[in-house]
Amino acid sequence: MVNTFDIAVLGGDGIGPEVMQATLAVLEALDARHKLGLRFNYLRAGAMAYRDTGTDLSDEVFEAAKAADAILLGAMGWPGIRHADGTELAPQITLRQRLDLYGGVRPIRAIPSVPLPLMDPRAARIDFVILRESTEGLFYSKDRGLVTPDMAEETLRLTRPTSLRLARMAFDLAGQRAKQLARPGRVTLVDKANVFRAFAWLRLIFNEVAAENTAIAHDAVYVDAMALDLIRRPWDFDVLPTENMFGDILSDLAAGLIGGMGFAPSADLGDTHAVFQPSHGTAPDIAGKGLANPTATILSAAMMLEWLAARGGGEHLAEAALALRGAVDATFAGGLRTPDIGGRSGTAEVARQVIAGLG
Repeated sequence: MVNTFDIAVLGGDGIGPEVMQATLAVLEALDARHKLGLRFNYLRAGAMAYRDTGTDLSDEVFEAAKAADAILLGAMGWPGIRHADGTELAPQITLRQRLDLYGGVRPIRAIPSVPLPLMDPRAARIDFVILRESTEGLFYSKDRGLVTPDMAEETLRLTRPTSLRLARMAFDLAGQRAKQLARPGRVTLVDKANVFRAFAWLRLIFNEVAAENTAIAHDAVYVDAMALDLIRRPWDFDVLPTENMFGDILSDLAAGLIGGMGFAPSADLGDTHAVFQPSHGTAPDIAGKGLANPTATILSAAMMLEWLAARGGGEHLAEAALALRGAVDATFAGGLRTPDIGGRSGTAEVARQVIAGLG
């Protein structure tokens, strides 16, 4: 008997529903081949939901998402729809905090034949992961900041339990990648320990965990130096754990190294729940035009299948994830070009070609 998996699907705003529709078409084709047992529960959240109902993430939607085996999320938010304090709607952040999704896994991998901005031939070897802590850091201050006519203050907070969990996730991930890629693993903590006590303290915690994982090399780099090195030598890195805001910023820089945000998937992982979504935003300028690149969402779905497999869902899920990633690579290697990299293949065409690449 085939296991079934309930997937909460939140299409979101802007290009979110478009790339989600393309991704679901790919997943349905993959399901037919690998008998994955995926069942989709379509839920509504985001800026347009807020406009229509007064809430961007209702209690009913949250509980349904929480009860699912995994959550597949589209981009959310809209520039013209904001809270009274001027901030945008961000139910994805609410999900991270309420579900304790502390580990933001953001793979940065060069896809065959996708044009890269770095001319060095070594750029084709780019394959690292930014591991963004997703519940604390400067984002702890979300909706808590103090603003007066004369000053504004936000608070960065790190806690030992979450920092330990993130460090252990980093070393576990580096170990897994070492086996998969047949190369030594390395964890490089990204911080600002030369200025802030909080980051010097964070280094001590990572060193504790490093002492328990002597098979994995480790070091630490200041965030400003890392921004430079991601331009100079991104092929030298493996797993980069970071504070929340640092990871948010470096993720966009890193996506630029592999062709743009349309190629940057992500997963927000906790001990019992997980959300999978593209790293990009809602792109109001192209929303509704069928031009959005769905690759990041498709690759996020592959991460979802791997996560379900790792939690005992079955090896067929991991095999399907490998097949999906292989189809994406083969499709771009075969000449597919989306508008964000100078081509003409729109959202639906990408889905069609990836499905064809599944064999």
